[in-house]
Amino acid sequence: MTLLARPYRPRVLAFVLAGGRGERLEPLTRERGKPAVPFGGKYRIADFVLSNFVNSGIYAIYVMVQYKAQSLLEHLRVGWRFGGLSDQFVIAVPPQMRWGESWYRGTADAVYQNLNLLRDFNPDIVMVFGADHVYRMDLNQALAFHLDRGAQLTVVARPVPIGEAYEFGIVETDGEGRIVGFEEKPARPRPMPTDPTRALSSMGNYIFNRDVLVETLIEDARRSTDHDFGRTIIPELYPYSDVFAYDFLDNEIPGTKTHEEHGYWRDVGTIGAYWHAQMDLLGTTPVFDLDNHQWPIHTSAYSGPPARLFGGEITDSLLGEGTRVERATVRRSILGRGVRIGEGALIEESVVMDHTTVGRGARLRRVIIDRHNVIPDHAEIGMDQARDAQHYKVDPSGIVVLPRGATRYTS
Repeated sequence: MTLLARPYRPRVLAFVLAGGRGERLEPLTRERGKPAVPFGGKYRIADFVLSNFVNSGIYAIYVMVQYKAQSLLEHLRVGWRFGGLSDQFVIAVPPQMRWGESWYRGTADAVYQNLNLLRDFNPDIVMVFGADHVYRMDLNQALAFHLDRGAQLTVVARPVPIGEAYEFGIVETDGEGRIVGFEEKPARPRPMPTDPTRALSSMGNYIFNRDVLVETLIEDARRSTDHDFGRTIIPELYPYSDVFAYDFLDNEIPGTKTHEEHGYWRDVGTIGAYWHAQMDLLGTTPVFDLDNHQWPIHTSAYSGPPARLFGGEITDSLLGEGTRVERATVRRSILGRGVRIGEGALIEESVVMDHTTVGRGARLRRVIIDRHNVIPDHAEIGMDQARDAQHYKVDPSGIVVLPRGATRYTS
């Protein structure tokens, strides 16, 4: 009997950088790091990158945590458990604080402090991805690009309008995708050769050959630098190594619908951006559709009952498990799990997170309410910003934000 040769599949290890403070998302990040902030009614922001890895068949994942990490630690413990094979895991890794080490000083230092984990796993390829963006991506397509080019490092990048490019790390490439220039937040970004209206921005996601990553991190640790992939590692590596840029817009996701925005990716680092990304999930033709059985977003299981509706009007909204709406009006809003909406209440263009109770006759418009809150009967929030500013945070975008209420469950 002739045995068919299997196609080459490199051994891949992932480091997910999930230590961000998320200061611009205050008060949602008052008691949790940015990757742990709830999103889309039942998910956390970190679920999107973790789902991309799992859906791509990459199951060896270290999650590097740091600031206010308990919420994310609990979420990973409950929702991201695999079956016990030694090379299939999602494990949270805080700063090791060994002799001579400190808190993670930058994205590169976070991986450097855990080189022992990399050596123990002995991968061929190491993927270093951020945990604070909302998107779908088939990592196998980027990996194939990396292997086909014989790259030592591949930077995942996306085109952005030239007028917005000053906010990003901008890469310049030749006709084959090789990086020939890199500048962090340039005052005068260089456009793409094929499109003068756009520039190619780094997404902060990297695919390394193991030996190149290890050697580079050891050398970086010996010097006084920012110890950051974007500000230090890439600018010093591309002139002397085979460093390529993979265009995120070339990535195709199975199950994507025609009404969705091609190459959807959002940095939800501000209250305004976070709210707009939530609204992107709504309507009959959302630009980012969570209903994709071929590329699902995974999260922790919830044992509560189904959502229950008792009259009223529900329009273009998402309702989490266990939510109860009693003869109320909910329009273009996202309700988390275990939410209670009292009779006669009005909820418009708002995000109401898990286990929050909204009283009878209350009125909410363009409001983000963190978990475990109790909104009194007939309260009005989002109707008068001057009045709201006396009690809550009113973001420059006009969104009113309430911090997390009393603790009853995990954060």
